[in-house]
Amino acid sequence: MKSIIIQNQRHSRLPGVFFLDDLENALGKKYNKSFHFNDPKYKVQLDDALKNYSAEYLKLKSDGKFLRVNYLGYEEDNESVNIFLETESVNMPKKVEAAVSFLYNLFDDQINIVHIILNGKRKSEKLSYPNRYLYQQFQ
Repeated sequence: MKSIIIQNQRHSRLPGVFFLDDLENALGKKYNKSFHFNDPKYKVQLDDALKNYSAEYLKLKSDGKFLRVNYLGYEEDNESVNIFLETESVNMPKKVEAAVSFLYNLFDDQINIVHIILNGKRKSEKLSYPNRYLYQQFQ
């Protein structure tokens, strides 16, 4: 999974990119049922599952305050799935904290790469299972 966090004065956009089959398998394991991207009859079921999965496996704080993360939808791109999330509006933070554990319920060797971008300044971190926490300071 690759997550990019882009902060501006209005909100943060949080696109996540996953391999399609990995995400199908992670959702299936979590919710004990089959999920199939590239099949329109699963669209509503996938939206609901992805909304709940994202809420459980991604938590964000800005200057020590938890942020509400809203699920906006997903888009299939050949062998990958892009998930789109957005936070509530916040002022420019000095400290960003994240707990990211996408696909940890499926793989015990999962690596998530998180990019935090504030005012054009990018900080990246690799989270290897079981580590799910990161924080970055900005001045």
